[in-house]
Amino acid sequence: MSVSSLETMAGCQQLKERIRACRICADRFAATATAHAPRPVVWFRPSAQILIAGQAPGARVHESGRPFTDPSGDRLRAWLGLSEAEFYDQDRVAVVPMGFCFPGYNHKKADLPPPAVCGRTWHHQVMAQLPEVQLKVLVGAYAQRFHLGLKGPVTTLVQSWRAHAPQVFPLPHPSWRNTGWLKKNPWFEADLLPVLQARVKELM
Repeated sequence: MSVSSLETMAGCQQLKERIRACRICADRFAATATAHAPRPVVWFRPSAQILIAGQAPGARVHESGRPFTDPSGDRLRAWLGLSEAEFYDQDRVAVVPMGFCFPGYNHKKADLPPPAVCGRTWHHQVMAQLPEVQLKVLVGAYAQRFHLGLKGPVTTLVQSWRAHAPQVFPLPHPSWRNTGWLKKNPWFEADLLPVLQARVKELM
């Protein structure tokens, strides 16, 4: 390994350690219905060619410390055509949500949004550590807004996927809550997913 590669790895590791130690939202999380402590889930290496940019870890991911260890992850891996081993290979796949910690629930047990301060604090630094990324998979509105600089309904952004492919694919969230959306938008599985899966296979 070259000196520059070693320096890149060292810089990336230092950034990951700083993110894991972040407690900037401790008071915010303590005030939620879950009253939990921060636990940043950090999953990237500078060699990754595929970036999965999501919203924020859920409760199960908060417990496991690994991204997408839930039914949403199963659906996302199926969309990508990746096995668990391939998906969790940090040398090839980076998972960088807009909030590194589980934001918690409100009093109605609904998911809270990722704190904007997380993105402002960390995301440009993280992207600077991922020079090899050739495919960005943008899961949900928060990631799409950050990486595309576009606002609007998720359906509209996903429908425009051809304008961004093959470097970027906007996707809906793979939550079970979107099962109805998938039935109403059959073009997603019929048209978009085969192209996405072919691009993923090419890079893997």
